[in-house]
Amino acid sequence: MLGGESFSALAEGLQAALWRLGGAPLEHRTDSLSAAFKNLSLEAQEDLTERYEALCRHYAMVATRNNRGRSHENGAVESPHGHIKRRIAQALLLRGSADFASLEDNRQWLDALVGRFNRRCSEALAVEREELQALPARRTTDDSEQVVAVTTSSTIEVKRVLYSVPARLIGERLRLHIFDDRIEAFVGATRAITLARVYGIHHERARCIDYRHLIGSLARKPQALRYSQLREDLLPNAAYRAIWQHLDWQHLDSHLEARPPGGARGVQTHRRHARLGGPRRLRAGPRHLRARTHRRRGHPQPARA
Repeated sequence: MLGGESFSALAEGLQAALWRLGGAPLEHRTDSLSAAFKNLSLEAQEDLTERYEALCRHYAMVATRNNRGRSHENGAVESPHGHIKRRIAQALLLRGSADFASLEDNRQWLDALVGRFNRRCSEALAVEREELQALPARRTTDDSEQVVAVTTSSTIEVKRVLYSVPARLIGERLRLHIFDDRIEAFVGATRAITLARVYGIHHERARCIDYRHLIGSLARKPQALRYSQLREDLLPNAAYRAIWQHLDWQHLDSHLEARPPGGARGVQTHRRHARLGGPRRLRAGPRHLRARTHRRRGHPQPARA
């Protein structure tokens, strides 16, 4: 539902199922998990394999995979999966909306829905429970770790997504615990912040910028917000963007009316620059003034175009 097939999603979902069952089977079977390994380097694939094997060892399960060319083995799992997806779609139609106030509300709704379906096979499940192994004393890790440095713009990049963090963390090295739905950042042994996990569409780059992290430092620098590359992400919604555009134009008009460089044509030029985010390079002044300055300093006069 969040990031697709990944080790974090597999480990979190599998452990949740085992602890809800109250035991672990002797064998855990999957398909080839090609979606989880797709586009990974050889080193990353080996790391993912080792972590999956460690997860199975923690629960004393033997990791196996479906046999190649035996489509019915995949179908035995995919068919019930398709049934539950159709039931969820029908339940959403009856509900009248697929919008939820939060991710937790969505999960609670799904748990209640799946629980009603599972009650139909409760008798068969009770028989299977007698064959399950005892669970270990605790769960194992279901996250990945990464160490990043906070940039001078108070941002970090995690798996092609740019996140903002509080400005007080600029220059710090954060150890990240990356879960399927969140990122926990630690400075040493102290948890500094928890961020909601964001995924780019089709694995493209994305941003998750919280204006509360940056607005204090931007307010101390004149024009910092206006020319910030993160300006559109800093404004929380369309209403704030409309307010900003109105105020920016109002400020620009009052400034140009007080002292319009170049007359009416200069006003149009500055307005065009404002729409484009400012001119790429400010000129030193009219050509004859620049030439006079060069002559005074002993430099050769620049050639006319």
